[in-house]
Order: sequence, then C-alpha cells, then structure tokens
Amino acid sequence: MASEELLTAMGKFNEELVQAGVMLAGEGLHPTSKGARVRFAGNKRTVIDGPFGEPKEQIAGFWLWQVKSKEEAIAWVKRCPNPHNEDCEIEIRQVFEAEDFGAALTPELRAQE
Repeated sequence: MASEELLTAMGKFNEELVQAGVMLAGEGLHPTSKGARVRFAGNKRTVIDGPFGEPKEQIAGFWLWQVKSKEEAIAWVKRCPNPHNEDCEIEIRQVFEAEDFGAALTPELRAQE
C-alpha cells in the first residue's frame, strides 16, 4: 500500500493534470490476487482466478489522459512522483479512436458507438 507521503504527492500531481485539462480518469487497481481472467477458446469460456504472474510485471493503476502527442504524455510522466520505493516503469499507450478503424467502422457501427 502507498504511504501517506506518496498519496499526497500523487494527489498534487493528479490535481495538476486536472487543472491542465489533461486527466480524463485515473484509478489504482487491487492486486491480481483479487481478480479473475476469462479465457476464450472458440465458444468456450474458462474462468481463471488470480493471482497472475510476477507482481513487478503487473499494472497497479491507470490514467486516461487527453494529450496532443506521445511526446506530451512522456513529458507529463517524467513529472510524476515515483509510484514505488524502487525502480519501476510507467507504460504509455494510445487509446483507439473511431478513425483508427477506417472503413471497417461502418456508419451503422459509428452510430452504435
């Protein structure tokens, strides 16, 4: 669990993101030991209870930001307090938008979306 000091620093960072109009959402996640996965194999579904993999390879939380570029996202992450008391990484990934699907996203599917 995070310390009071880290929670305070993250709260300030999140406030900066909100004030800049960047942050759309952000949450911490419980450990995978409290989760489940659903495996798909054709029409079959199998539920697998956690935990999953090495803790150091798990996602502990997420932010959803609206920025102009990957470079802007990187600049924000560089300002983030270190979320752990050890070396760690924050992964940056882009969210798909309707335009990314091209012709496969028909007008009917766009209206549904």
